[in-house]
Amino acid sequence: MFDDLPRLLLARDLLTQDGAIFISIDDNEESDLQNLCNEIFGEGNFVAKLYVKVNPRGRNLDMFVARTCEPVLCYAKNYAQPTTILPVEKDERMMSEYSLSDSCGAFRPIGLRNRNQNFNPVTRPTLYYPLYVNDKGNVSLTSDEEYCFEVFPDAPDGTKTCWTWSKQKVQQEGQLLYAEKARNGEWRIFRKDYADKDGKGATTLVKSLWDANDVNNDQGKASIKDLFGLNIMDFPKSPYLMKRIVEIGSLEESTVLDFFSGSATTAQAVMMKNAEDNSRRKFIMIQLPEMTDHRSEAAKAGYLNICELGEERIRRAGEKIKSEIEAENAQLTLDGTPRKVPDIGFRVLRVDDSNYEDRRKNVGSYSQADLDFDVEITKSDRSDLDLLFEALPKFQLQYDAKIDTLSGGEFDEHTVYSVNDGQLLACFEADIPESLVRALAVFRPRPSYVLVSERSLPDSAACTNFVEIFKQSADSKTGGTQIRII
Repeated sequence: MFDDLPRLLLARDLLTQDGAIFISIDDNEESDLQNLCNEIFGEGNFVAKLYVKVNPRGRNLDMFVARTCEPVLCYAKNYAQPTTILPVEKDERMMSEYSLSDSCGAFRPIGLRNRNQNFNPVTRPTLYYPLYVNDKGNVSLTSDEEYCFEVFPDAPDGTKTCWTWSKQKVQQEGQLLYAEKARNGEWRIFRKDYADKDGKGATTLVKSLWDANDVNNDQGKASIKDLFGLNIMDFPKSPYLMKRIVEIGSLEESTVLDFFSGSATTAQAVMMKNAEDNSRRKFIMIQLPEMTDHRSEAAKAGYLNICELGEERIRRAGEKIKSEIEAENAQLTLDGTPRKVPDIGFRVLRVDDSNYEDRRKNVGSYSQADLDFDVEITKSDRSDLDLLFEALPKFQLQYDAKIDTLSGGEFDEHTVYSVNDGQLLACFEADIPESLVRALAVFRPRPSYVLVSERSLPDSAACTNFVEIFKQSADSKTGGTQIRII
């Protein structure tokens, strides 16, 4: 359990102020994990313990009770942030309650009297006061010749309770109140709860028990089989379960991070949610390259480790979403609005050591042969893109930056990498000619950074010439370009 401490500390630091973390855990380790999370995130940032019915039939291996649910702990970075956990849309059954309507739309009536008798004039004296009704059912805080029917929040048997709204709330939103006569002739006061609030539709707090059919492991297996044609994962989570977590725990521009991505179910869920609400969430999937069992269906299908399986799942899930949207758009009539295909692209990076040999020695131990040997320290098995990606953080550029390969034309068949449409230009070829240097210097828009390797410039004269060419091409409007040699 304590092996997870560094990862949880990192997760806490990475979370935005309104971020949340969801941790699925076996109930044997649940209490230890909650204690650990209380230490890291703070007890006050504990949101809820969700129970997901992942196995409706119950586990066969259990001795006394066949477990059907799996706990998911949820913690906030800052519990006070209102967007930490978002409400969900009400389902069809809930929407059937909105059976009345007026000029503002469909609404459901909610009694203004608090039916809990623990709330009464003694415990909540400021919520026990009269309201006044006219013969049309309108409600007022004050009485006059028109508003002449006095109404207290008393139960039909005479028990004194209280209102759910204060006088100030009634004064501010009294237009939502109305009264109806009960069969016994007494007035009852209601408030209107509209289905559509500020164009956002009717929502409700997410419940702690998730028992819908689409969140269990059977749906997870069905999703894998739909993408690959066979069950190549033993216990894949349902993408609809992960989509539900993405829905309540992220905003439209959020980045969703999964530390144990497995077959990349979370990535599929993010793309599904983006397709649903036309949003731009990003995902980061982290997974050790665990080898698949050579007897497994995954290994037989050619996936030697779980990372390869996850990569292929993202590709197939993205293409499935794209084809479904394109097929749907093809069926639209002329006045229909086509759906937008979300960004289904992704980039695969591996954690490795540096691209450069560590040749550090004490000054006294160096010989001329050592100096000659250390001129080229780039490891032989590394590509140009390996060099580029190691350099990106040094320029404060994201790993998901746009990268184009430019060759031919103005660069005379040399390979130049353009990051973020020319913000950075990079070339790692050996002994680059002056003509290429001049082409880089006059590139527009003028790059903020230019990156080359030591082998690109064979001697100090070439380095000096490189810098001078860029100085000469600079002007007061575009400013200078930072040059880096690695």
